[in-house]
Amino acid sequence: MKITRIAIHQVDLPLKEGSYSWSTQSFSAFDSTVLIIETDSGLTGVGEVCPLGPSYLAAYAEGARTGLAQIAHGLIGEDPLQIGRINLRMDELLKGHPYVKSAIDMACWDLLGKATEQPVYNLLGGLLQDKVTLFKVISRQDSAAMASKLADYQLQGFRQFQMKVGAGVSSDIERIFAVSEVLQAGNILAADANTGWKQHEAIRVLKAIRDIDIYIEQPCLSYEECLAVRRHTDHPIILDECMDDLRVLMRGHRDSAMDVVNLKVSRIGGLTRARQFRDLCVTLGITMTIEDSWGGEIATAALAHLAHSTPQGFHFQSSAFHEYHSLKIADGAPVIKNGYMVASSAPGLGVTPDMEILGKPVLVIGG
Repeated sequence: MKITRIAIHQVDLPLKEGSYSWSTQSFSAFDSTVLIIETDSGLTGVGEVCPLGPSYLAAYAEGARTGLAQIAHGLIGEDPLQIGRINLRMDELLKGHPYVKSAIDMACWDLLGKATEQPVYNLLGGLLQDKVTLFKVISRQDSAAMASKLADYQLQGFRQFQMKVGAGVSSDIERIFAVSEVLQAGNILAADANTGWKQHEAIRVLKAIRDIDIYIEQPCLSYEECLAVRRHTDHPIILDECMDDLRVLMRGHRDSAMDVVNLKVSRIGGLTRARQFRDLCVTLGITMTIEDSWGGEIATAALAHLAHSTPQGFHFQSSAFHEYHSLKIADGAPVIKNGYMVASSAPGLGVTPDMEILGKPVLVIGG
């Protein structure tokens, strides 16, 4: 099988609730890139990458498309089923920029599943979880609005939640108290600062909420700051933004820096490297949130397949991004029910892009 054509599409994903806010940032829509690989066999593979705005990680939507244009020419004629070779070739064509490579890697796994007539979760380790535990994000607002949203989400069947903080110590303390008071017994709450606190601010917050049963996620920007905060609290710590490769994962394990890590598929560079990261976490005994920076039905399907193939004891939670959008870009997305999602058992990722919604590609490379 050979790659004959790569089409790159751009689509905006508007938010159902009007906006999504965390730390000091807020967006009403996210710019997503959908990539379709065509082959001489007639099979096609689909991938998606959607950075969370231009200043969340070292990734941005226009950069994804520019990087894909740089890489794609060098992949025409390659066998997409040779995924290790594809990843080596991408590294030869473009140094770094793992998020750019994620969509191509994802599309190649989709093709491998279709060629072998298996769902991707079988290829990533097998179906180890029949359903994937979800968390629901509570976007940053005033404390009363956030508490009200939590109450509504609990009625929808969700039991795990991530509230956005990181926009001022006093207001964040107020938010955490208000939301935690609404949390039903047995449910799980995390406060995610998305790097928004300085070290001293994080320590102030943790001191104020020391008696609340809550996880604290990525309080500060750097690994070193987060480690210092960790040493000032007995709250369980989730590290996210600073967990960007295997080396820092090993360092975090050695330093006992975290209790959970957030594995984002595009930040690592695609499903191939996310599987490596996942498997090392299992070996080291580290529990994971498995998700991505953002995306629609395609990105959600990819992370769902990775989560399905993860031992249940090492999977903390995942996110179904397509449920937050008012625009559907593909059929066959994971089905959401009572706080869980289930990926399609169809070959590949199980999703079919809606070409009427995607429209004409912004760039085509090859035949």
